[in-house]
Amino acid sequence: MFLFPIKKRAKRSLSCFLTLALLSGAFYHASTAAHAASLEELATEAEARKSLPIQTNEIENWPAGPAISAESAILMDADTGVILYGKNIHEKCYPASTTKILTCLIAMEQGNLDDMVTFSHEAVFSLPPGSSNMGMDEGEALTLEQCLYGILVASANEVANAVGEYVSGSIEDFVALMNEKAKELGCTDSHFMNTNGLPDDDHYTSAYDLALISSAFFQNEMLCKIGNTPRYHFEPSNTQPDDFYENNKHKLITGEIAYDGVLGGKTGYTDAARQTLVTCAERNGMKLICVIFKEESPAQFTDTVELFDYGFNNFQVVNIAENDSKYQMESSGFLETGSDIFGSSKPILSLNPDSYVIIPNTISFDELDSQIDFSASDENSIAKISYSYHDTYVGSAQLEVASDSTSSYDFSPNAGTTDISVEKTEPEPEPDDDTTIFVNVKKVLAGIVIFAGIVISLFIIRAFIMNGRNARRRQNRIRRKKNRRERNRSHFDDFDF
Repeated sequence: MFLFPIKKRAKRSLSCFLTLALLSGAFYHASTAAHAASLEELATEAEARKSLPIQTNEIENWPAGPAISAESAILMDADTGVILYGKNIHEKCYPASTTKILTCLIAMEQGNLDDMVTFSHEAVFSLPPGSSNMGMDEGEALTLEQCLYGILVASANEVANAVGEYVSGSIEDFVALMNEKAKELGCTDSHFMNTNGLPDDDHYTSAYDLALISSAFFQNEMLCKIGNTPRYHFEPSNTQPDDFYENNKHKLITGEIAYDGVLGGKTGYTDAARQTLVTCAERNGMKLICVIFKEESPAQFTDTVELFDYGFNNFQVVNIAENDSKYQMESSGFLETGSDIFGSSKPILSLNPDSYVIIPNTISFDELDSQIDFSASDENSIAKISYSYHDTYVGSAQLEVASDSTSSYDFSPNAGTTDISVEKTEPEPEPDDDTTIFVNVKKVLAGIVIFAGIVISLFIIRAFIMNGRNARRRQNRIRRKKNRRERNRSHFDDFDF
């Protein structure tokens, strides 16, 4: 039984195959033979890797992560970059076909899904014999969308090459773009030499870098859809005459290993890289990315499940704006922003309401340390506040300048007493982005009333004090007069009239 139509397997001529064998076959087999080992040796190596240190286990009061047999692994939140589990995350490793995550990310950003991608001679015949492909021939063409399915579902190397040529004009120029994109995303342990991850000593990345790349990949809804497809049907067209299916080898995507919340992923394998795997899953408000490097099958899948369970069961999402007590913005006083001058406007500065930290279930928000960075400002914020637990980053929030987004309302002048029509209209665009600052009249009036009450109270207290003093003075005068009368009377008592 053939996985692909015979026509696809027989298309390439014997002379082309011999040319491939002469040019690349010797190098390919030599490089793979150097990494060959018996199953027993591989199992022994995998067992030894379980004793490698797990860096996140060294964090005080951090949940202890599982001892997996992968050489390198990471569990990272896709939205915040918080690392929940880390084992040799900066070690340079061969990524194999997980390289194609970066290839597809760039293609999605640079291309149009409806564009036709034509397969050149180099795209098809530069591959070593036996490498993953789906039998495309020189001169055939697919849409870019079909190509992305071919890359992520079938892991087709010739399709990755063709996409690289479509985007940049040549495979070499596309590879340069891959390295530029990796640096833009913050990668420091990576260098790419091809579009597909075929063996090359200078083609490497780290679990941390690939997690950064995957974070950008899984922010794209279409890439998530394609990357989470278990089986894809390639239908015949006037540019590609064959009808065939391709099946995904990722067991968490196909359902062979059931796991709720999987958003997609990519498998990879070479003799040098061994099994590599990238997977994204979402639960409990967390979108976690798991990267596994240098593992033996099927442990790359069981390792991934174990790490996902560790992350979802031991960590929680905590909203920063709802829990922060150190950076309260109530001190903005009478100055606020908004179109309602009677008090329904927003404070000038506020913490981004959608920002959150990811922390162990055993600790509270109050145990975190925070640091404000005014140099990390942008158009809508004046500072970035980063939160950490025992010097481990757990999330951040922007201190934002509130924007005036309140809609205005037009009341119809012809409305009757029982028919009042209210039409909601969006505000007119302003020539600049300056935020309008209003005086909150309600707070101002409240302040005036409080001030007046204090002044009146002072006058009343003063009046009571003055009345008390006057009363004592009158009593003293009366007492002195009475004493004088008594003294005068005592003098006259010595005479007999």
